[in-house]
Amino acid sequence: MASDPLSLEETRRYARHLVLKGMGGAGQQALKAARVAVVGAGGLGSPVIAYLASAGVGSLTIIDHDTVSLSNLQRQVIHSAAAIGESKAASAAGFAAALNPHVRLNIVNQQLDAGNAAVLLADHDLVLDGTDNLSARRATAGAAEALGLPLVSGAVSMFDGQVTVFAPGGPRFADLYPAEADDTDLPSCEATGILGPLTGVIGTLMAMEAIKLITGIGTPLIGRVLTYDSKGARFSEFSY
Repeated sequence: MASDPLSLEETRRYARHLVLKGMGGAGQQALKAARVAVVGAGGLGSPVIAYLASAGVGSLTIIDHDTVSLSNLQRQVIHSAAAIGESKAASAAGFAAALNPHVRLNIVNQQLDAGNAAVLLADHDLVLDGTDNLSARRATAGAAEALGLPLVSGAVSMFDGQVTVFAPGGPRFADLYPAEADDTDLPSCEATGILGPLTGVIGTLMAMEAIKLITGIGTPLIGRVLTYDSKGARFSEFSY
């Protein structure tokens, strides 16, 4: 999808991208033309939305049915105390608009599920999933696969996190998460807790993978899972 030329203000805003070998004007134009959907505006969605908006993604759809609560603020850094009780999607969009007015923002205050996922994700180029339950992640992955869209998927728990990319023609969500797995197999954030900056690490890696996919820079995490152990300060990787 073609985009309008960069304005003088945008040229100044993205100056460090424009001089970056491998990115340059072509990469920035690709970002401006991109239509990206972010499912979940919480711990992972916060850095994803912040970095994709600041990078100059042209159109950003934020999908989240929840509202901001006080316990979110320890890790969901795009929301403020003033936003408690407000729609997370709307709060996230307000943050992104203040950060970069050149980004077109679409607020979807709905819970994504198997029944509406394909409709909500249609007309996008890329999807990022920062939800915290397998049913929503499975619905997102199924719709992305059916629509032929690459999907950047992140997950966090306690002190550990992971990120991977599902892309058309590559390994599928079901190859990593068997059909018999369900949310009872996963500890909840409310029950076990989570270290706040961990969501920043994984969410930022998700944004990095998205930018790579949009611009064609580097090698995405397709068929590979990058894991992070925050207590041991170690990254590792496995293939599937």
